[in-house]
Amino acid sequence: MSQYLSPAKIGLLALVELYLQGAVPNDAIVPVVNFITSHLLDCNLGNPSPGRAERWKKANDTIKLTLSVHRFEELLGDFAAADRLPGRRLWDRFLEKLWGIDSLHALHDFFDRLPNTLARTKVELREMAERGEEPPPGILLSRNSPFGVFFRRAYLEFSLFMGDQDVAPAVSTDDIESLLEFQIEQTQKYGTRVPPEITADFQRLLKSSRVVPSLSHYLRSSFSDSWRSGGFPETFDSLHRYFDYTMQNRDRLFYQYALLNLAIVQSDFGCHREAVGTMLEAIATAKETKDTTCLNFALNWFFHFSRNHPDLVKDLADNSMLGSGKESLALLRAKAKETGMWILWSSALLSEAKLALNNGESISTAMESMVRSSQLIVERNMKAMLGPQTSLNIALWDRLGTTAMSNMMCDIFLRCHAQNSLFEDQLKLTCRVAGLVAGKGDFEKAFAKLEGIDPNALRSAKSHQYWQLYRGLLKLRRDLHQNNLESAEALLSQLLQNGPEDIEPDMVFIIDTFHVEALTRRLDYDAAFTKVDQLITKFREDNKDMSFRIRLLLMKVQIFDCTGRPEKGFTIAMRAASMAWRARLVSLLWQAIGALANILNSLGEFAAAEQLLIAILPRCLETDVAYTAGTLYSMLADARMGLAGEMTGRGKDDARTEMMGKVHRALDAAYKCFSAVEDVDKRCEIMAKKAAISGAEGKLVQAESCVDKYLGLWEEELTRKR
Repeated sequence: MSQYLSPAKIGLLALVELYLQGAVPNDAIVPVVNFITSHLLDCNLGNPSPGRAERWKKANDTIKLTLSVHRFEELLGDFAAADRLPGRRLWDRFLEKLWGIDSLHALHDFFDRLPNTLARTKVELREMAERGEEPPPGILLSRNSPFGVFFRRAYLEFSLFMGDQDVAPAVSTDDIESLLEFQIEQTQKYGTRVPPEITADFQRLLKSSRVVPSLSHYLRSSFSDSWRSGGFPETFDSLHRYFDYTMQNRDRLFYQYALLNLAIVQSDFGCHREAVGTMLEAIATAKETKDTTCLNFALNWFFHFSRNHPDLVKDLADNSMLGSGKESLALLRAKAKETGMWILWSSALLSEAKLALNNGESISTAMESMVRSSQLIVERNMKAMLGPQTSLNIALWDRLGTTAMSNMMCDIFLRCHAQNSLFEDQLKLTCRVAGLVAGKGDFEKAFAKLEGIDPNALRSAKSHQYWQLYRGLLKLRRDLHQNNLESAEALLSQLLQNGPEDIEPDMVFIIDTFHVEALTRRLDYDAAFTKVDQLITKFREDNKDMSFRIRLLLMKVQIFDCTGRPEKGFTIAMRAASMAWRARLVSLLWQAIGALANILNSLGEFAAAEQLLIAILPRCLETDVAYTAGTLYSMLADARMGLAGEMTGRGKDDARTEMMGKVHRALDAAYKCFSAVEDVDKRCEIMAKKAAISGAEGKLVQAESCVDKYLGLWEEELTRKR
């Protein structure tokens, strides 16, 4: 059975011969050379950095080339032959050369000519000179060039193949295993599944040949595809069969790697308790066998797992060899540096930066770790780490309240680096962009961003679940803003079924905050207050991200305000503002100061409230969160209305008139912000304020116009609900 040669390879040899003989016209040279090199090497002259879709297309082209000669016809049929005879195409010359190999003798002659097309070595040239012979004319191939290496290997394989008495199959083992290796690389490196059309063509390729691929390759491919598709029984079956095979055949993979893969698969399928036990066994086995590489990866995985599921490893924390967060990361970083595991080293640095941000530590400390990781990524050309690096950069800019920088970082990654990164990173950053757009109020554009993701990449079960979840969260946010509480509660009933064992803790927290908002809009303040209190207690015990705790404190302040007792939240708002300032959570700082300004309004301290709001509003607008800006503008209008009231009867009519104009401008700005995010309740509230103020000023026409708009908003809402 041929390990390398196949009819497709002979076709490529014939095409190279045509090129050397000058039979390829000038306008066809680049397409022909590109076609040949793309099937010999992992490169493309027309597109040196192909995207994910282009890579799969190349694999499909390879399958089609192996199955049929029509792939050659598609390339050569559009070009005239070099002799320019009427009606003669380059495809005709190619067929003429193939038809010339019409016997075993002709096949031997074809391969015997291959060495004559190679450039002579210095020793051969010296011997030819001594014999008085001239070097052969025409184009000769360098022995180390891609074409030269191809010719030399084909000649060698043919010489070895002639000793085999079996009939040559239509497909070589090299073709099959190369395609399998490509599929495994794509599924494991980029986290995607094999497109269905390529799967169908590949199965047809296997059925049309007598070639049986290596069982190791086949089981790895089957395992990867089952894992990505979410097939729980098939994944475990393929995994056990694969490692049974590798251990029986003394492959380089050992028992600890089987345990490592098994724990990761168990975690992905929600079997977290089983994953803990399996990974601890993998760590112990790696220590016994002194397999530092496996041990470091296992410890790194266990650290991240313990951060996401602290309740499952709480009993192990005291006896763990990792210690607490900082000590464990320092250990992982040192071990990775010693063993030259650059990806693990970069991951540990990013984890240190993330831990510092979560704990509210110095921004400069986190930035130092991020810069060191970035330097390592650039020096070692680790393109796969650009996704986590960019995600952390975006989180940092978000905390500093510079949404424009976050948006720019997302755009740069999706335009320049997405094709070389895990699809999971691309998906998360695309969802992040959609969230930023939705924050400005453009929900249609946000949904369009999500719908624009490659459907084939979403065939992976985990990615599809994340995509559906984020899409559901955007729809839930829109329903809450539009006061469509029935639809929102139907969505919530589904989303609340997802716990920390199913989805990421960040997503669980977002669902919980939407649940509190839905309860608040239903005027069920007791249930909302109870849930917030429970979350605050839970997050304090688990030492969760400080931003989560600050958001919960602000929710508590808002509930007090909704119940007509805003002053009860003064201490909580001060604590939230202090925590946000220490952690440099700028966007939350503006919300906390806005809550303080609202409390000052309720206490009659209008001047102080106005000063606070005027100071923070320009910075708040930089965050591009329209709802927060609208809330602050509404509070500013309340403060200025209070100041205008204090001016009444004090001979300050001009100042009062000017202040009332500022009140209307603030209300108009608030209405614009709430209109952007489609919030019906807030728009009605603003219109009610404007109508009351206009009526008090004696501007009855303007007041009536505001009332009409108020009624129109409710009528529009009722029509939409029907």
